[in-house]
Amino acid sequence: MLITGWYLYLTARSILQQTLNMASILQKLMTPLVSGNPEPPRNKVTVVGVGQVGMACAFSILLRELADELALVDVMEDKLKGEIMDLQHGSLFLKTPKIVAGKDYSVTANSRIVVVTAGVRQQEGESRLNLVQRNVNIFKHIIPQIIKHSPNCIIIVVSNPVDVLTYVTWKLSGLPKHRVIGSGTNLDSARFRYLMADKLGIHTTSFNGWILGEHGDTSVPVWSGANVAGVNLQTLNPDIGTDADQENWKETHKQVVDR
Repeated sequence: MLITGWYLYLTARSILQQTLNMASILQKLMTPLVSGNPEPPRNKVTVVGVGQVGMACAFSILLRELADELALVDVMEDKLKGEIMDLQHGSLFLKTPKIVAGKDYSVTANSRIVVVTAGVRQQEGESRLNLVQRNVNIFKHIIPQIIKHSPNCIIIVVSNPVDVLTYVTWKLSGLPKHRVIGSGTNLDSARFRYLMADKLGIHTTSFNGWILGEHGDTSVPVWSGANVAGVNLQTLNPDIGTDADQENWKETHKQVVDR
């Protein structure tokens, strides 16, 4: 019994000494250079919603080194945990020093930009406008929380129907209109440029053209501005984009809407 007790004492003492030594190493490593609380991040970006679009945004932000801190927020805790683990474990290959996540919007505090991708998914055959009421109810919870923790942020809305939800975000947030930005028809224009360039057999950057109006079903392709290296396509084919067009270029816009 005496030997056993002495052995336990020595073991406990050894563990305690190791703990003290480790604490000493950590204290030396973490000696603060300045006193007081650390400064908040200068370029913190938050992504609300970790679906496919949200994570695509997050990866793009990290790869382009746009933020010194990235925060992710979602109500789906298991998915959020998996996504943040992937990003954190891959942080060795990234220059963003801090990546955080949580269901609580406190993790978004002091964000400079907040990208909102959260919302219910559009069902097959459903128009974007039918999504309005369901997503407005979600935004009534999201937007006040964003403003509470980051009152000076800029909000970028990606959720559909993006035009309506951008307006809703502006009204709910109380922010000046120049600090609430919708993705608008940028995606439509990108698709349009790719499809047109693909049909012409050229690189996407060689084709110039824009989609205007509402994102989605009622968007409008500006055929008068479509050009390749400055050569206007309407001068080559005055009927381009119309029902009289024998080459049926308007089908390209239909593909933009359907995707």
